[in-house]
Amino acid sequence: MKYFYLFFVALLLITNNGKAQNSYEFRGVWIASVDNIDWPIKGKTNPEDQKAEFIRQLNMHQQNGMNAMVVQIRPAADAFYPSPYEPWSEWLTGVQGQAPSPYYDPLQFMIEETHKRNMVFHAWLNPYRAEFKIGGSSIVPNHITKTKPEWFLNYGDKKYFDPANLKVQQFVVDVVNDIVKRYDVDAIHMDDYFYPYRIAGKEFPDAEAYSNSKSKLSKEDWRRSNVDSIIKKINTAIKKEKPWVQFGISPFSVWRNKSIDPRGSDSQAGQTNYDDLYADILLWLKEKWIDYVAPQLYLEIGHAKIDYEKLLDWWSKNSYGRHVYIGQAIYRAGSNTAWKNPNELPNQIKLLRQYENVQGSIFFSSKSFNNNPNGWCDSLKNNCYKLPAAIPPMPWLPQKQ
Repeated sequence: MKYFYLFFVALLLITNNGKAQNSYEFRGVWIASVDNIDWPIKGKTNPEDQKAEFIRQLNMHQQNGMNAMVVQIRPAADAFYPSPYEPWSEWLTGVQGQAPSPYYDPLQFMIEETHKRNMVFHAWLNPYRAEFKIGGSSIVPNHITKTKPEWFLNYGDKKYFDPANLKVQQFVVDVVNDIVKRYDVDAIHMDDYFYPYRIAGKEFPDAEAYSNSKSKLSKEDWRRSNVDSIIKKINTAIKKEKPWVQFGISPFSVWRNKSIDPRGSDSQAGQTNYDDLYADILLWLKEKWIDYVAPQLYLEIGHAKIDYEKLLDWWSKNSYGRHVYIGQAIYRAGSNTAWKNPNELPNQIKLLRQYENVQGSIFFSSKSFNNNPNGWCDSLKNNCYKLPAAIPPMPWLPQKQ
């Protein structure tokens, strides 16, 4: 087993404060490709430059004690790999549909380099976003938005797949299945964008789809059922192809506010997963449709409306036996008084380690580490993540074949 040695090292050693560090802990980093947030660097289309930059980031994260990379490979109905369904991403080559030159397969390259370092690779996909900026994105004539325009809805400045369309659901499932079948990914990962965040004064334009459905459900329950459906289908497809491959979701921090639902958290979020994004995360956990949840707890300890500690406690109590990895906001360094405090992030890690049902962290995002904000790279390398840790096992999944 590739983590055999790391496991025993972590068992034998202790941290400076005398407490045994977790021998199993998920320590991930999000690498966002949309709009060239983290990788590739905007304008750097030469494959050798792209490879060198990805390796630089991997080595940096390895030095900081990380053991997992969550890499965005399908940001907007496009691909960072040769796909039979979708064109090459504009954020890879500058022009949608244009292959890398000289040719290489970025996904294969990234998986191999990640695995060389005994890290796991989670392939991050956006399920519904199809055109990042209407009129401003590079779109090829054979893009799905052009060949199947009836599948899409415009909302704000973006174009989205219609979540109610069964052909859309199957298309997304086919994309996922293709990735799992052809690549040695350790997980499929999706973030918080299901139905889009509400835009003030604008309703998502699915009235016709709802009417045509003849559903007896309320519109809100109907929307939730549409998302439930694709989550269940994706999980089934993954497990049928490679039952050891995980399926994880990284939702917004609040499922529902307690003021609306007694099962909800002690929070005052303006929008929530259940009521606005139509993502019933608790149902997915309860039904075992996902293997882990990574709630984006991007606010500080003691925040007046969405307190890190309260939300941490809530997710810990509502995991239904699945793994919980906390989304950590290293990108917020210096944004306010709390995030200027060099102890904020280490204190958050100390807190989450007190919860048996919380198995680790994922940090947003990769580029935030470049300048060692608040000395946090040093804190991770020399203290929090000084000792290696193995990826937490999921006993409900079979061993990788």
